[in-house]
Amino acid sequence: MTGSAQRPLLFLDVDGPLIPFGATPKQHPDGYPTYQTSGERWGAVANPLLARINPEHGPRLAALPCDLVWATTWMSDANECIAPRIGLPELPVVIWPESSDEDERGGLHWKTRALLGWADGRSFAWVDDEISEADRAWIAAHHQERALLHRVDPRQGLTDTDFAALDEWLRAR
Repeated sequence: MTGSAQRPLLFLDVDGPLIPFGATPKQHPDGYPTYQTSGERWGAVANPLLARINPEHGPRLAALPCDLVWATTWMSDANECIAPRIGLPELPVVIWPESSDEDERGGLHWKTRALLGWADGRSFAWVDDEISEADRAWIAAHHQERALLHRVDPRQGLTDTDFAALDEWLRAR
């Protein structure tokens, strides 16, 4: 099967969408909310930013009508460190090629071409905090199937509004 006959892919970044960062003390005067997973002691967390990952995101992501794929610099570490925290199974991982100076000069994100290649003609949603208009234009010009480039505010991470937008787009085939 190719193209629209398959479920859409959802390329998921970690830093920003799942691990929020960059808010000012005024936006989060008590710091970011943190979450403890069962059997975990706060002092046992190797990377303290992992405590910012909301474990409710896993079931919500798994319920979306798509095939999830890690699209993050965490690469396979996302399956070891992130997936178990939020109850996701091991997911496919995009392996990143070397970035292109040409892409950077044109304002294209270094992930864009690789994601389009990985999609291989399938519809996809890309959830990231660094998506630009250059990425949207390039994907529109080079991809025949549906594509949603959904930018998440890294200060907040995934919100109810983001999940609603993703769910609506994924179901509107």
